[in-house]
Amino acid sequence: MSHQTEARSRLSVVVPLYDEEAVIRELYRRVTTVCRTLVGDSYELVLANDGSRDKTWAILQVLALRDDRVVAVDLSRNHGHQLALSAGLSLARGERILVIDADLQDPPELLPDMVQLMDDGADVVYSQRIGREGETWFKKVSARAFYRLLLRLTDVPIPRDTGDFRLISRQAVNALLAMPEYQRFIRGMVASIGFRQVPLPYHRNKRFARRRATGVEGQGAVG
Repeated sequence: MSHQTEARSRLSVVVPLYDEEAVIRELYRRVTTVCRTLVGDSYELVLANDGSRDKTWAILQVLALRDDRVVAVDLSRNHGHQLALSAGLSLARGERILVIDADLQDPPELLPDMVQLMDDGADVVYSQRIGREGETWFKKVSARAFYRLLLRLTDVPIPRDTGDFRLISRQAVNALLAMPEYQRFIRGMVASIGFRQVPLPYHRNKRFARRRATGVEGQGAVG
């Protein structure tokens, strides 16, 4: 793991990655561009490698050597998206924490709008999809079925058409990290902690690049 100095950053960006060698450099370029515009150098980019089989970790190491705002984390094996995300959150030191997947379906350029909503009093700003570019009929139907099942299984209202893409205050992240669950479902856990949570409607993009097939299933988050 590579880490910058221990001073608190204004903003952390946490990204779990599994076999994302094709997209990492573009992800880094776009995220750093928007972060620098918003907060100058007072940010960190926490990149958690979830046991990738491609060159993901090698690329992260290079980025960490070149940029001391990059925190590169290598998990011992593939643990799955939610535990990789939890590992990244446990290391994030920002006053505000953006969670985003590596595939760039969720545009980092929405961060200024999220920050404005948090400036207006939100503790959690969650993205809510109003369109899904490039997704198949099966993907859309399965996502709807997934949310219907969630509503039956939990007493906590989880907003429909949301993923893990959200901006979370330090107070809310601390409450999330204090939860003891080992089998973690982050968007459900965030919904359960309370605080003021507001949506940001947006159109979801298609993947920036296709992931290399490895035979390992279940790496992405449903929905």
